[in-house]
Amino acid sequence: MRAPPMPGRIHTVPGDPPIEVELRRSTRARRLTLRVSRSDGRVRLSLPDRADEAEALAFLAAREGWMRRHLAAAPAPRRPRIGGTVPVGGVERPIVAGTGRAARFSDGALHVPEDDRLAPRLAALLKALARDRLAEASHRHAAALGRPVGRITLRDPRSRWGSCSTRGDLMFSWRLIMAPPEVLEYVAAHEAAHLVEMNHSARFWALCETLFPGHAGPRDWLKRNGAGLLAWRFDGLP
Repeated sequence: MRAPPMPGRIHTVPGDPPIEVELRRSTRARRLTLRVSRSDGRVRLSLPDRADEAEALAFLAAREGWMRRHLAAAPAPRRPRIGGTVPVGGVERPIVAGTGRAARFSDGALHVPEDDRLAPRLAALLKALARDRLAEASHRHAAALGRPVGRITLRDPRSRWGSCSTRGDLMFSWRLIMAPPEVLEYVAAHEAAHLVEMNHSARFWALCETLFPGHAGPRDWLKRNGAGLLAWRFDGLP
């Protein structure tokens, strides 16, 4: 007899150290899916609504080694602080105590009021910088294709750096402002190319190469270093 649907809960896999896994049932899940977050090391197991819990726990036990390898490879969370640094445009920029209520970027440094709102204020500055640069790059690449751009939004997704809707709306991760400029430029070109090709066909990649020659390098950079960008925490929590 199968167990009834259960709400999300935490299961602990014993060991040194123990691993906490969030078990979450989903009406959309068709099979057991195990993920380790690149940004905070959280482990989640998605289950179909009517999946047997005993089967799910056996699945976890069988993949303990896989979980530990991925957790060991995940970068440790990083938090901004006065005297520390945060990457902007691929360069580590010093964080210094600033005046006023808002953070600002000047003379190669990030000036942030030294209070308990330091991290959110810094995040707001990074988002503003990202919006300006991504909007400029997106409109430039779209114009090269003769296509209009819809709404541009910035979010903080965990599994993608950008997206393009069928209406031509573009979404980007604001964390791209921390990457080297050519990486941000590549993602803008990638999403602009979707205005013409809503797929990842050979035609799409040829279009990316036309918009941004040598795009393979920045794409590889994101694969190798993207987890480090996601490891930064700006929530103001201890």
